[in-house]
Amino acid sequence: MADCIFCKIGRKEIPSKIVYEDRQVVAFEDIKPQAPIHTLVISKGHFATLNDVGAEEEGLLGHMMLVAARVAKDKGLDKEGYRVVANCLEAAGQSVFHIHLHLLGGRRFAWPPG
Repeated sequence: MADCIFCKIGRKEIPSKIVYEDRQVVAFEDIKPQAPIHTLVISKGHFATLNDVGAEEEGLLGHMMLVAARVAKDKGLDKEGYRVVANCLEAAGQSVFHIHLHLLGGRRFAWPPG
């Protein structure tokens, strides 16, 4: 999508603090962090919501989770803990319609969330 902000970040048309990148995903720091560590993991391909991802993209979704875990380890969160969140649609808190994971850490989280 030409005007999707996350697509633009993935294409490096918008500057961001990238912490990881490969051929499938980009991970970068959130500009409005909700925790001391708040990194987004996005797919380079555009899918508006998880509802738009088919079974053929199962590998991509697994890869996104593995990248979140790798970034968490790189940031030293693998011992104290972290949260990975995927929101689907506006009522669940999705504000950018491009699939992404939120990697959150550096503080204690409550349950239930939200």
